[in-house]
Amino acid sequence: MDGGSMMRSAAEIVREYGPFPGVDRVHGVSFDGQRVWFASGDKINALDPASGKILRSIEVPAHAGTAFDGQHLFQLAEDRIQKINPQTGRVVTTIPAPGGGGSGLTWAEGTLWMGRHRERKILQLDPETGAVLRTIESNRFVTGVTWVDGELWHGTWENDESELRHVDPKTGEVLERLEMPAGVNVSGLESDGGDQFFCGGGSSGKVRAVRRPRRV
Repeated sequence: MDGGSMMRSAAEIVREYGPFPGVDRVHGVSFDGQRVWFASGDKINALDPASGKILRSIEVPAHAGTAFDGQHLFQLAEDRIQKINPQTGRVVTTIPAPGGGGSGLTWAEGTLWMGRHRERKILQLDPETGAVLRTIESNRFVTGVTWVDGELWHGTWENDESELRHVDPKTGEVLERLEMPAGVNVSGLESDGGDQFFCGGGSSGKVRAVRRPRRV
């Protein structure tokens, strides 16, 4: 592969949120247009990105990726994906997660996309049944996953090194790499639909905003 075509740069961390009381780890991260939702093991928390405060929490098992489809939150918990009404906090329905579960989770083009951490894969799922529609291979552990403006990005976390990677959804080829500072890990990942990503910070208990590179 020609390394010359791939862009790499240092990730620009715009803001850090947390640590938060009662939050030991941050797993999945999502964004509903106003609030950042992040999973912290036994609950999903709604974070106001302007004030940096947690507005409310929903108590559900939340050990991995989080997604939002415009109405409902989706939360990975071991081998299942819970669909949650964010207004009431009720789990509306549960679908099986293929292969016993995953890491990252995001919503795009009417479907769910799930990272498979150690298998270095991203799966496109039918949100009603959990059936696998497509598999994208990566060459790194996949943590968070997100789509923005037709671009597929995923977080990596290997040997205490983390990156945000823009990959070709058809071939899995890495097009762009944003390298996080040493020891700064990425668990969950979500775009705000604009010029920043929200990244879960694993055992730091933090959420970080990272600038998305400008398109020329």
